[in-house]
Amino acid sequence: MQQITPVPQEVTQQVAEYFSILSEPMRLRLLNLLRDSEKCVQELVEATDTSQANVSKHLKVMLQAGILSRRSEGTSAYYKVEDELIFELCNLVCDRLATRIEQQARHFRDFSLANKH
Repeated sequence: MQQITPVPQEVTQQVAEYFSILSEPMRLRLLNLLRDSEKCVQELVEATDTSQANVSKHLKVMLQAGILSRRSEGTSAYYKVEDELIFELCNLVCDRLATRIEQQARHFRDFSLANKH
C-alpha cells in the first residue's frame, strides 16, 4: 500500500492565496481589461466606473502575487499581465461553468417536454 505524503501547509497556503486572486469580481474585470495590452490606472478607473482607490487596491494585490507588472511613466502607473497562466485558469473555469449551464438547460428542456405530453 502506497503511503500518502502530506503536503506542507506552506504549499497549500500559497496555492490558496493564488486562487484567491480570482475570487474577487473586480480583479476578474481588471484582468479582462488588461488581457490585450497594458493600461494606466486612470483608463482602468474609467472602464470599471469605480474609484481610483478601489482599482489601485486590487492592482496592488495582483502585483504582489506576481500576476501583474507595473511601470511608471511621468505621473502615471501602467499595469500589464505578467502571468498569462491566469487566463488559462479562467478559461478552464468558464468552460466548466458553460458545460454545467448547458446540462442544466437540457434538463429544463427535457422536463418541459415531458410535461407537454
